Amino acid sequence: MDLRVLWFMLLGVLLTGYAVLDGFDLGVGILHLGARDDRERRIFLNSIGPLWDGNEVWLVTFGGALFAAFPEAYATAFSAFYLAFMLLLFALILRAVSIEFRSKRDSAAWRAFWDAGFFAASLAAALLFGVAVGDAMLGIPITADHEFAGTFLGLLRPYALLVGALNVSLLALHGSLYLQLKTEGELQRRVRRWSWLAFGAFLTLDLVTTIATLARVPLALSNFGRLPWLWAVAAASVLALAGIPGALYLRRPGWAFLSSAAAIASLVALFGAALYPNLIVSSLDPAWSLTVANAASSEKTLGIMAVLAALGLPLVLGYTAVIYWVFRGKVELGRMSY
Repeated sequence: MDLRVLWFMLLGVLLTGYAVLDGFDLGVGILHLGARDDRERRIFLNSIGPLWDGNEVWLVTFGGALFAAFPEAYATAFSAFYLAFMLLLFALILRAVSIEFRSKRDSAAWRAFWDAGFFAASLAAALLFGVAVGDAMLGIPITADHEFAGTFLGLLRPYALLVGALNVSLLALHGSLYLQLKTEGELQRRVRRWSWLAFGAFLTLDLVTTIATLARVPLALSNFGRLPWLWAVAAASVLALAGIPGALYLRRPGWAFLSSAAAIASLVALFGAALYPNLIVSSLDPAWSLTVANAASSEKTLGIMAVLAALGLPLVLGYTAVIYWVFRGKVELGRMSY
């Protein structure tokens, strides 16, 4: 396999890992203010407490892999999305600080402040990720020398904001399904109702976004004619989404969560299929786009990275599996809990 194509696919794997794993704890943050009292909010925080920082390693690894494999795309992306990345970084830091600081003082006002920060940061991060995907689909103003020629406000286009809203609803759904695995009793029943509401919101936004994508991004299906097997990915996405309400109806939250994870993975795959071979599409002239061909590092660099990935990725997957196994089960609040 062409090493450039291999690394495009590996970036997709890293992005999928981040979207599935950090997606549910972003979703928990979006739902955080729905908790009725301090105890329920502590349960929400402790459901992700041992996991959230490890989940974000996938994003850091994605950024490092993009820098090493496609440095010119990395440079252009950071130039184009500089302010957006700073806002995202602030949101991710605020989430971490809110989790760690919230229970340091037994004050209602203190805890309410950090609760609001945790919610706002989670919502902002989910929205920004979705807007970035929407802008990647539409393309951004990139000149012939691969310099960004637009503004931050110019990136906040209706289609990009629609994809941002879609991502918020998807992560809220994913988070609510995860919370069903970690809660019990009345709280779990209330979270199950949230799952139905989030699924309805996502389904509506997904339909609108699909129609908008076909209208605004006609090249999104260009690879489907050349690679017919991509229709199987689209079918898998539909089946995974259909599995969520079925599992909810049968009160099988584990299956619902796995269906949600599969749906997220298939949506990331469809995003990659719509984008390939581009990494960053120029809305000024398609010939000025950054692709896997013109933005890649040397073959030697890509080959060395492939060896390191073959050695390191199994370790990361194994570590992740062990952590999730150790912290399985319902949340139990104790003296050392958040």
